[in-house]
Amino acid sequence: MPYVVAGATPDWTRHVEAAALGGADAIEIGVPFSDPMMDGVVIQEASQRALERGTTLESICEELESLGAEIPLIAMTYYNLFLHYGLGRAADRIRTAGLSGAIVPDLPLEESGEWRTACDASDVATIYMVAPSTPAPRAREIATRTQGFAYATTRMAVTGAASDDGDGPRVVATLRQASDVPIYVGIGITTPDQATRAASYSDGVIVGSALVKLILNGASTSEVERLIGSFRTAID
Repeated sequence: MPYVVAGATPDWTRHVEAAALGGADAIEIGVPFSDPMMDGVVIQEASQRALERGTTLESICEELESLGAEIPLIAMTYYNLFLHYGLGRAADRIRTAGLSGAIVPDLPLEESGEWRTACDASDVATIYMVAPSTPAPRAREIATRTQGFAYATTRMAVTGAASDDGDGPRVVATLRQASDVPIYVGIGITTPDQATRAASYSDGVIVGSALVKLILNGASTSEVERLIGSFRTAID
């Protein structure tokens, strides 16, 4: 599951299409926010560019409506954006735009009731994250509450490149004890070899900064398709 920052370039939706053609099973759509808590320098730069271009949740949804994606699209952003927009209105809007799930990393499980209710009413999956620092009982509770899949982070760090697998195997093993929900692993996975190792103990791999950096450097859609294709081939 690759990650694309919406609005980072004028042709960002074409990069989404290219990632799908490259073999992505689902795509995360990063909705830019001015004060992110878990984004590294690459994604922060992409978000800043998007905001400077005037990108908003509404503009993103309008552009996605004409996309016609045939794979699931998952929104990822911070709670203040949805709260400001109106929870029910936001959940309904992203669903009509073709997004089928949402990841909100700064919204704790205990405080997510209103958002989850809004998402349930609009048929949007509420996807929770589990970090290496999450106590085992809490991780198991999250595994039973998340919808669609659980997002297991490999390390206590912001997004970006890493040289090892971090705590991914341990986090996934803890989640497996509680539920058979699919588990996707993310943060630090930037090469096909890393993706292959992560796929050996999880159900999915999330690739963000490597793709975003390529796009920021002016990549063509064919280059995006080739990058995602290299991950697809390695995993398969």
